Amino acid sequence: MRVLSPEQWEPLAAAHAARAHGFTAEHLDRRSRGEKHPVWDFLFDYYPVTPAQLARWHPGPDIRLRGDCPHAGWRFYDTDPTGTTGVNLGKLWDTRGESFRYIRNLLESTATNPAHFDCLGLHEWAMVYRTDDPRHDLPLRLGRDGTDAVVEGHQIRCTHYDAFRFFTTPARPLNITPLTRDDQPANEQRGCVHATMDLYKWASKLGPLVPGDLFLDCFELARAARVLDMEASPYDVRPLGFGVVPVETTGGKRMYVNRQRDLAGRATPLRRRLITLIDETSRVAL
Repeated sequence: MRVLSPEQWEPLAAAHAARAHGFTAEHLDRRSRGEKHPVWDFLFDYYPVTPAQLARWHPGPDIRLRGDCPHAGWRFYDTDPTGTTGVNLGKLWDTRGESFRYIRNLLESTATNPAHFDCLGLHEWAMVYRTDDPRHDLPLRLGRDGTDAVVEGHQIRCTHYDAFRFFTTPARPLNITPLTRDDQPANEQRGCVHATMDLYKWASKLGPLVPGDLFLDCFELARAARVLDMEASPYDVRPLGFGVVPVETTGGKRMYVNRQRDLAGRATPLRRRLITLIDETSRVAL
């Protein structure tokens, strides 16, 4: 256990807030004007974290803080008789232990299940297959008939339930494996772009177990995964300043797999850090 003085922890908290602001400033500006962004808003609408929560610095479970820190008033923190403030692991695990164990199991399964790099991001195409009500108010790059033809010309190999559940009704039977919530640990795998993106979700649910740097690293990776997700989607995001990964072509397929592998490689150490945090704090708390 390390104890930090105000001179030590205040710059860390300020640096965290500044980094978070770099990720959220444009979103907050758009929100103040009532504007929506079909790519970036997903990270704040789908995931249950506000920009203010993203900017909140947690030191991690192995650090206590001296001085007048805001953490003293935060849930799952306590101040001991010596005046230092830190995470109350016993209370945190008593309250959230069951969900922590579920998250740990899912993360470990994702890491050890065979990785697949052959989905080509076609989950997004399956979400607009044979429907006149797409999820985003964006033009389809290949039009309605061209989009449906891509779905029908490929085998859909989605392994991520939270993508599969948004498939249109005609697309669901096309997936090579029917997916359910109960089977998620058996199907989730580290090659999946959405499994990479969801590291941010699991980090947020672990709350004060996760140090600020790891939390923002997961968010930054989720942003990169979101870019690939939309550039490889059936939507035309070029007017928004993004590129195209044309997965209907041989070159586009190669491009997608290369970027998918890069994201998976970046996700591996972050996933392992989350698993280690759960394991180490469970031993201390229990």
